[in-house]
Amino acid sequence: MPLSDFKFFATAPLGLNDLLASELVSLGMESARPQRGGAVFSGTLADAYRVCLWSRLANRVLLPVHRFMARNDSELYKGVQSVEWRRHLSVDSTLAVDFSGIRPRISHSHFAAQRVKDAVVDQLRSATGARPSVDLQAPDVRINVHMNRDQVSVAVDLSGDSLHKRGYRETGVTAPLKENLAAAMLLRADWPSMARGRGGFVDPMCGSGTLAVEAAWMATDTAPGLMRTRFGFQRWQRHDDAAWKDLIDEALERQEKGMRNAVPMAAFDHDRLAVRYAMTGVKNAGLEDLVHVERRELAEAAPPAKTVGGLVAVNPPYGERIEGDEELAQLYRLLGDTLRSNFSGWRAIVLNGAGCRIGLRPERSWQMLNGPIECRLELFQLDPDT
Repeated sequence: MPLSDFKFFATAPLGLNDLLASELVSLGMESARPQRGGAVFSGTLADAYRVCLWSRLANRVLLPVHRFMARNDSELYKGVQSVEWRRHLSVDSTLAVDFSGIRPRISHSHFAAQRVKDAVVDQLRSATGARPSVDLQAPDVRINVHMNRDQVSVAVDLSGDSLHKRGYRETGVTAPLKENLAAAMLLRADWPSMARGRGGFVDPMCGSGTLAVEAAWMATDTAPGLMRTRFGFQRWQRHDDAAWKDLIDEALERQEKGMRNAVPMAAFDHDRLAVRYAMTGVKNAGLEDLVHVERRELAEAAPPAKTVGGLVAVNPPYGERIEGDEELAQLYRLLGDTLRSNFSGWRAIVLNGAGCRIGLRPERSWQMLNGPIECRLELFQLDPDT
């Protein structure tokens, strides 16, 4: 297969397939188009590596290797065995299988994943007399299988761990917003253009600091995958290491240049522990000199000095951390009052998972899922007459 003939599928959270396709086009994948669950694109291995390194929205980048029909586990086994697996892993490799389905003929996902694993292992053992091992935590090769009724798609997962795991969060900290969802908020608000125009950034309820880090990385042209030490393609048999090293060198050069063009950024929270977590995340991301983190009450949130316009991005609580609907409603009203009073002329993007009104009319809104919670992503232009 020529290197230019690869077809890929990048997965994304529900509702972000259009935004992901646009991002892929901006990364040079002109063939990208949205599809259920993500976006498809074609290109070289270097193109796929670029998406793994630079996509702020994707969860995974998959290389499909086979599609077939299977009405039962025996046909699933035979279909998987028709792939020449020695092109993808050796007997010294470790592997894991991810199985998902939409009303699949084989309804027990653990059993289906086991049959896929058996098919791969049996083929290699028959050919070589040895077999690869299973490693569910950090496999050399991760195989992705999706079954839609009796239609089966088998792919090699080039990303390894989900790409939303950037590597800057403090170990053991559970944050209310994944990194790629935070990036989606910022892209919906067109933050990169605002940053290029020297606009400022504020998150007045920063929690663990995810929005601030993602915004700073966009403003400084930092690749979101640059801190990751492991990708799925690095131990894949067909890996092109020279192409990967070229991309890393390019990303480091762009980051070095971008750091000289930093814009004023601030992250506030009234909770001391949240501020500590945010400071740690900002430091881990190499941004302690660029993002000011401070304990401050919501009503006291204000733009950084010497800024004229910018973006306020906020993911307020949905109710898990606050008892009583009225208290939550008051918090959202206070957020609206703060935006109106302190950020006139700015733009604001709010992930509203509580359904509470903040007293402002959104310019645009989108449906969005944060885990199992249905949210409205609301964009506001904070003009004096809003």
